[in-house]
Amino acid sequence: MESLTQLGMQAKKASRKLAQASAQEKNQALLIMSRLITEHQKDIIAANQKDLAAAESNGIKGNMLDRLALNEERISAMAEGIKQVAELPDPVGTIESMRKLDNGLTIGRQSVPLGVIGIIYESRPNVTTDAGVLCFKSGNAVILRGGKEAIHTNKAIITVLQKALSQTDFPQDSIQLVEDTSRASSTGLMTLTEYLDVLIPRGGAGLIKAVVENATVPVIETGVGNCHIYIDKDAQLEMAKDIIVNAKCSRPSVCNAAETLLIHEDVAAAFLPEIETALSEYHVELRADEKAGAILAKSIPATEEDWETEFLDYILAVKVIPSLEEAVEHIDRYSTGHSEAIVTDNYAAGQQFLREVDSAAVYINASTRFTDGFEFGFGAEIGISTQKIHARGPMGLPELTSYKTIVYGNGQIR
Repeated sequence: MESLTQLGMQAKKASRKLAQASAQEKNQALLIMSRLITEHQKDIIAANQKDLAAAESNGIKGNMLDRLALNEERISAMAEGIKQVAELPDPVGTIESMRKLDNGLTIGRQSVPLGVIGIIYESRPNVTTDAGVLCFKSGNAVILRGGKEAIHTNKAIITVLQKALSQTDFPQDSIQLVEDTSRASSTGLMTLTEYLDVLIPRGGAGLIKAVVENATVPVIETGVGNCHIYIDKDAQLEMAKDIIVNAKCSRPSVCNAAETLLIHEDVAAAFLPEIETALSEYHVELRADEKAGAILAKSIPATEEDWETEFLDYILAVKVIPSLEEAVEHIDRYSTGHSEAIVTDNYAAGQQFLREVDSAAVYINASTRFTDGFEFGFGAEIGISTQKIHARGPMGLPELTSYKTIVYGNGQIR
């Protein structure tokens, strides 16, 4: 097993090659990756079955098992995502803001790769392809460190991606996997300052907190998704019902799923029984404040912790709100800054919500489940950044570049 230092040295060397590659060269390699992912889907699924069996024997079940699982449909989506990345504009080398100074110097900015990116993530193996190909297209070498739950799947995917690279002039070390899934490897990656230019954690609150608190490498923080949907007094209730069911139930184990439903008191009595019936088909557990609990047929009293929690399960916190202003206050207090939505036909209310809610993605009359690089047209994503510097929201290709200042002169001296 290669040490982190070896991986770092190899990645650093590969990054120099990647930084000089043309868009055409990178796109050709990506199309080979897409094709081989499809051709080797049986190998990937077989490896995934080993991980699923181990997870079940360790007591993992339900939605957490779903996060780990791959099938032909999900692998096809992975392959399609790689194709979409190949079709996107190359962010590297773009020159902007060129201007001429009084002294005759012409100064501008040119986008450049970050260099070597480390990514620590948990059980979702699709991150392996998403992160690998986005870093590659943006000219960065990447060192991936997935969770132990998906180690067989991740190794199978990396084998395919590196096989694709072997059919090109790119070094296979452009995309590498840390096969040691111990805590020591995670900690080691956080302090690999000699080789890593940036570290990106993608996973639950515990992982992100550990990386932010312990890393000496610069970190781009991807956020936990405690997402809210507010049903305004002027909402179309049938639309609201569809949005809530989708946001909570289409895939509750992901970060853009809704965790809290806020509903205006003027429509609560009419609407809550309907949404309760719709959610009952998915066996959603409702944790309600006193006013909502008095209307719902079956609920559990909500605690302070429920308002703060990203459940990642068929659980929804429900609160009756007297006004839009108090809905915004609740979101401001408990939101993790990921995605929030208002359902309303009132233009002024919608615009106020957009102005006052400070999250990476804010919606009017749509499900929070769209906060995703693929859905936003990025082809894939590294994660959803909830920071306010450099990158915010789904992180695609542009967010994986920096810039350097370029200066043209004709003999100027200071």
